[in-house]
Amino acid sequence: MDIKADKVQDSIGQLCPMPIAHLAKNMKTMEPGQVLEIQADDEGAHSDIPAWCEQTGNPFLGKENVGEYSKYFVKKGA
Repeated sequence: MDIKADKVQDSIGQLCPMPIAHLAKNMKTMEPGQVLEIQADDEGAHSDIPAWCEQTGNPFLGKENVGEYSKYFVKKGA
């Protein structure tokens, strides 16, 4: 997966709901069409991030496993 992120959120070591709280906060500072990369190692993020995207209308672009953590890519909706 080769997605260029406009902003990176480091949520490694954070437990639910902190990655989602930071995701929501970061999205407010971004322009429509920009991509946020969330780096997280919390198991809950696997389902929480796509669910948050579905609820808020921000497209979930995918997930990439990188050893100890995963990268999640979310595009800011209109």
